[in-house]
Amino acid sequence: MLTRRATLGLLAASVAVPAFAKKPYIFNGDSEFAINGYDPVAYFTQSQPVEGSMEYQSSHEGANFVFSSSENKAMFDANPDKYAPQYGGYCAYAVSKGYIATSDPEAWTVHDDKLYLNYSKSVRALWTTRREHHIASANANWPSVLGV
Repeated sequence: MLTRRATLGLLAASVAVPAFAKKPYIFNGDSEFAINGYDPVAYFTQSQPVEGSMEYQSSHEGANFVFSSSENKAMFDANPDKYAPQYGGYCAYAVSKGYIATSDPEAWTVHDDKLYLNYSKSVRALWTTRREHHIASANANWPSVLGV
């Protein structure tokens, strides 16, 4: 069950669609980097979110990513579609419901070798309950939820 705060946050985020509609990747807050500057490869190799370093950067589909090591950067550069988060890093649950919402790098799942992010850990728990259904719905909704 969503808390009142999470519900209000999802509602507020759904109203903000035009602010994100031009960007295929989400940039939360003041960060100029996708996933708020977290290393997308670390979710796969270290099974946890790890902040990236300005020393290791790559671009993919108009988004800038940072990495915690040169090895992770090389892995991403060799296969960015494998490591980049699904749905441009927007909340996977929100996309499955037909709108977009920001995501928290700490609310993540790697499933079937793909990275999914969610608005919060409580929303991730909700998304996980019917994950296959939500993935199918999100795949059908993406990228039209961006309004482009």
